[in-house]
Amino acid sequence: MSILQKSNKKTSARQQINIKGVRGNMLLLPHDQYRVVIEVSPVNFELKSEEEQDALIDTYESFLDSLPCPLEIVVRIRELDMDKYLTDIQGLLDGEEEEIYRNQIENYTEFVQGLVADNKILSRHFYVVLPYAAKEFETAKEQLSLNADMVSKGLTRLGMRTRQLTNIELLDLFHTFYNPAQAKRQPISDQVAELLNNSYIRKEQA
Repeated sequence: MSILQKSNKKTSARQQINIKGVRGNMLLLPHDQYRVVIEVSPVNFELKSEEEQDALIDTYESFLDSLPCPLEIVVRIRELDMDKYLTDIQGLLDGEEEEIYRNQIENYTEFVQGLVADNKILSRHFYVVLPYAAKEFETAKEQLSLNADMVSKGLTRLGMRTRQLTNIELLDLFHTFYNPAQAKRQPISDQVAELLNNSYIRKEQA
């Protein structure tokens, strides 16, 4: 089952997620399972020439043959929070004194409001999830670091940019997936991430 796949059973979000915590930029799952999540930029295959497409396919085949471990590809489609964006624009307007710039900001605001009135603005995010099982945390961290480096280099050869998610970004990924309305009102902060990590570490040491 995908780490970002909701169950049809009527259970709590905590039971569905089944995550023990995050530590060292890794997801900690039950039964000594660990996951690293890498965000990947897309490549517009259709805009490539035929020769470039063939080269990409060959490189992708080589990438798959050289994988150091299994992986999962997750595509996340989200509706953008345009309210916050418009609020930020309003802040710029309030602080602008030049009339010509105020008019430009007001016209742009009207354009955006008209755009989102009839259309949902969506964003797409692509993730690669790498698994590993180990009794010791340090062993898992070392091996997943090596695997993530190899996978990232392979994806870079495909023209993609990669970035491993941090502790707070991992928590936010699940928070926004399972509780989108609450996440909009109460995004996860660094303090919350630290509390969760400290709580997990205390349990492990107990």
